[in-house]
Amino acid sequence: MFDFTAKSIVVTGGTSGIGRAIAQAFSEAGAHVIAAGLPSQEERLAGVAVEIVDVADGAAIARLFENIPEVHVLVNAAGIIRREEEFSLDVFAQVVDVNLTGVMRASMAARPKLAKTKGCIVNVASMLSFFGAPKAPAYSASKGGVAQLTRSLAVAWAADGIRVNAVAPGWIATPLTRALQNDAARSEQLLARTPFGRWGLASEVAGPVLFLSSEAASFMTGAIVTVDGGYSAA
Repeated sequence: MFDFTAKSIVVTGGTSGIGRAIAQAFSEAGAHVIAAGLPSQEERLAGVAVEIVDVADGAAIARLFENIPEVHVLVNAAGIIRREEEFSLDVFAQVVDVNLTGVMRASMAARPKLAKTKGCIVNVASMLSFFGAPKAPAYSASKGGVAQLTRSLAVAWAADGIRVNAVAPGWIATPLTRALQNDAARSEQLLARTPFGRWGLASEVAGPVLFLSSEAASFMTGAIVTVDGGYSAA
């Protein structure tokens, strides 16, 4: 549906889950894709270059972008969740460092090259950007921060011609949500609230990301697009 031929795309968290599906979709749309993330047990995707990078390592993120000639799109999809462990302050800080500060690290490192290409950033927020998560306080807080950071950078960098938007996925079947998928009672409860009545696919998040990265969304910035099967509307 979209043509990204000759475009250079960086996807943090691109080695697994939603990030991996996004990297694959961009590759299928003709882009040169770099999936930056932690090692994964999954087979590498055809046409996608993999860089092992921790978004919590500022120096490594800086080197990554220094070595890329051009960047047209940055997708910030790296994220972790530790659930009940997040009530430990050390774990809370770690989750926020990866999920929120990691977005800022990558965005700042990419900004000079995005300004040259008049490129864009798409962040992966969450429906927990809007709802409380009693068993994942750091994840919820960090994703709420991602939504606000998206809006703030959109305003701050509009003069550079950089658009900054986000998607907010709902209950998507990925390794991050496997524990919930395997909990029959909890899964039934979640799907009962979701009008579509099923878990979403990572590939179903990739489509809106490509749209937000395309010229079809040229007048969109600061938007948070929900991709949740209607959960937030129910």
